[in-house]
Amino acid sequence: MTKLADMKCEACQADAPKVTDSELAELMRMIPDWGVEVRDGIMQLERVYKFKNFKLAMEFTNKLAELAEADFHHPGILTEWGKVTVTWWSHSVKGLHRNDFIMAAKTDQL
Repeated sequence: MTKLADMKCEACQADAPKVTDSELAELMRMIPDWGVEVRDGIMQLERVYKFKNFKLAMEFTNKLAELAEADFHHPGILTEWGKVTVTWWSHSVKGLHRNDFIMAAKTDQL
C-alpha cells in the first residue's frame, strides 16, 4: 500500500463515504501517534505536538497552514506556548474520510 503521506486528497462532497470501522482500524495503525476524539457526535483525529517554545510552535503552525491550503483541506489548530493541537475531520461528511488520515500523515512529516 502506498504511504498515506504520498497520497493526494480527493474532492469530498456531503455524500462521500465516511471510513468504515475496519478502514478506521487499518488507517489508525498507519498513524499511531494520533487518537480519535468524538465531539458533538463527530469523529475527529487529534494529536498534540510539543515544542520548546512559542516561536517553534508558531513556525509549525504556519507550515501546517501552508500544507492545508495546498491540499485545500483545513484542520482545527490550537497553538499554545510549547504545543500545537491539530484536529482533522471532514466537515462535509461530518466525520472521518480517508483525506483526514492522509493529512494527518502529511502533518507528521512537517
